[in-house]
Amino acid sequence: MSASATPVIHLARPHRPVVVAGTLSELSGPTTGLVELPLRLWWHPQRAFDLGHHTMLLWMYENVLREAIRVDELRRYLDGATLENVWAELNIPRAVRAAWETRHPRLRARVAA
Repeated sequence: MSASATPVIHLARPHRPVVVAGTLSELSGPTTGLVELPLRLWWHPQRAFDLGHHTMLLWMYENVLREAIRVDELRRYLDGATLENVWAELNIPRAVRAAWETRHPRLRARVAA
């Protein structure tokens, strides 16, 4: 295997790879209402996010992208179209952004636009 064929592993945190969905269309999480994240994804006592408030939606997406360890967590809490729409606004670690943009180049195009 050549060096160029070696997959790049992006880390969300030390020793924890970033989890990326295979397609954006498989992300079918809620787009409205109150969403309560499990303690594993958000350990704050107030774990409900009102998706009607743009800032709270961004905050929830940032946490899920950073903390998810399974694709089913991404599918349950993120929506592909919403993710695409807010991508440029998200404050996420560089490694998380790089992993998602490598797998889904159209997200990178959203930042450039």
